[in-house]
Amino acid sequence: MPLHPALNTVTARVIKRSRPYRATYLARLEAARLQGVQRGALSCTNLAHGFASFPPDDKLKLKQLHAPSVAIVSAYNDMLSAHQPFERFPHIIKEAARGVGAVAQFAGGTPAMCDGVTQGQPGMELSLFSRDTIAMATAVALSHNMFDAALYLGICDKIVPGLLIGALHFGHLPAVFVPGGPMTTGLANAEKSKIRQLYAQGKVGRDELLESESRSYHSPGTCTFYGTANSNQMLMEVMGLHLPGAAFITPNTPLRDALTAAATRRAVEISAQGKSYTPVGHVVDEKAIVNAIVALLATGGSTNHTLHLVAIAKAAGIVIDWNDFDELSAVVPLLARIYPNGDADVNYFHAAGSTGFVIRELLDAGLLHEDVTTILGKGLRAHCTQPFLQGDAVVWQPAPQESGDRSVLRPVSEPFSPDGGLRLLTGNLGRSVIKVSAVKQQHRVVEAPAIVFHSQEDLMLAFKEGKLDRDFVAVVRYQGPRANGMPELHALTPALGSLQDAGRRVALVTDGRMSGASGKVPAAIHVSPEVLAGGPLGKVRDGDMIRLDAEAGTLQALVADAEWNARGTEAADLSANHVGMGRELFAMFRASVSAAEEGAATFVLPPPLHMPEEQNNQLAVPQEQNFSDEDVLISANK
Repeated sequence: MPLHPALNTVTARVIKRSRPYRATYLARLEAARLQGVQRGALSCTNLAHGFASFPPDDKLKLKQLHAPSVAIVSAYNDMLSAHQPFERFPHIIKEAARGVGAVAQFAGGTPAMCDGVTQGQPGMELSLFSRDTIAMATAVALSHNMFDAALYLGICDKIVPGLLIGALHFGHLPAVFVPGGPMTTGLANAEKSKIRQLYAQGKVGRDELLESESRSYHSPGTCTFYGTANSNQMLMEVMGLHLPGAAFITPNTPLRDALTAAATRRAVEISAQGKSYTPVGHVVDEKAIVNAIVALLATGGSTNHTLHLVAIAKAAGIVIDWNDFDELSAVVPLLARIYPNGDADVNYFHAAGSTGFVIRELLDAGLLHEDVTTILGKGLRAHCTQPFLQGDAVVWQPAPQESGDRSVLRPVSEPFSPDGGLRLLTGNLGRSVIKVSAVKQQHRVVEAPAIVFHSQEDLMLAFKEGKLDRDFVAVVRYQGPRANGMPELHALTPALGSLQDAGRRVALVTDGRMSGASGKVPAAIHVSPEVLAGGPLGKVRDGDMIRLDAEAGTLQALVADAEWNARGTEAADLSANHVGMGRELFAMFRASVSAAEEGAATFVLPPPLHMPEEQNNQLAVPQEQNFSDEDVLISANK
């Protein structure tokens, strides 16, 4: 099947746009490689410190400078249900490495923040910045230069992107990502959503709500809705950084443990001392990034990846923007219905055919690049499989030809929707994205008066006081990365959803994030430029008519041009957002973070080969004060 013209067009544009930065990145990758094991660069004193605690056999291998050493970089903690299973993984990994003549060393741990715990709380203002913190922690772990490959243990929202950004800054090292798997299915998602709305309406109490939530999130493993955590897993599969089909095998099972051991052996095989040296910086190239966008769209994945994928690409010297997402979304069909885009969870998705089915369908339709490098070698077709146990060994069989449940997973020939459900909105309020895959057709265009809030707490207070029982567009501003770290506003969903169910025309417009679990209420999110950077959302006043049109791709304040241009920005007191719960420590992030469309990142692209580094670093700072109403694209990296 020939490649779809839109895939070719977007990929060619990304390659051209990225060329000078990617060239520098690859040159740095080659410069970091050593002949022989990486630890050969260390002095005797350095090396002795590096293996002092190890048992004699491992110590001898590390002394001899022949066997590869595999780093374990883990985001384990036992509060985060998705990461609790990682407690057992280092032992499995070390034994598997010894079995093939290598050594595995626990290089370091990274933070692992649970957005489920911090949702609607002050700690959520650290969530986005935790991604780059994790990248830095990964760099600290690998900076010992003892390692020839790395295994990355992570699943959840900012953790996988952070680990991958860190890994790409050590792009000469092979990388295998090792998931832990989802928890088993709990309370039905429709019932969980219903009880949340009843609680928001005051019709059930806290005890009933807590019981419902406890039945939903009930054991070790990833939450089973298709939010950012499980979107991460889909992307690691299609980018070829997982062993095929590893994403959704439940924790603490023989197959899960066998996959972890197999991932270790593969890391050894693709080290420079193995048979198939495959550095992660070669795996994550322009085609792999475009494939990731396609898979995200085809499965109705998290809007957070309109930030994270941009940042991941940047770490590899690749430049993408929201136009790329929008153009691909127009041609990529929606193949999966997983909550909140449907009723089923990821366990049903896995049983219906899982990641291998999706990858094969998209390849056969010319919507993915097959000619990519993965941890298995050349070609994505090898990832159209699913794992099984044969004795104690993992074997892979072709993904099923037919979906096991067409209410959950469909072929390209019979999609749920002909497009991917992610849209770019533009207009005099800026540029934003909206996910419509869970929004019913009748709610995709909303024109209503604005009610302006400077915090989600103010909106919830107005809801509880009965002030929002009408048609309106909630403008929740000063929620961007510079203002307060760009927290998710998912806690607003039950309130807004109950108003929509009551027949009100409601929508959300914000320079903040919504959630990987964005649902049925139309939400224009990540509005850029953010208000604190001079964005026009600051001009909106209570009562202004706002038109959000997801079909036409527009976001407009219906205010006369003369009046609009004469308005200034309404100020807000953000001092309370900058202290408490550790937020003081993140002032440097708020001061240096880039715009949402640039990944909301605190690091810059590698300098292009044709200009001095100082000049490139200046270009990488968002120039957000000057914009036109027709095109508020803020991307110095284009």
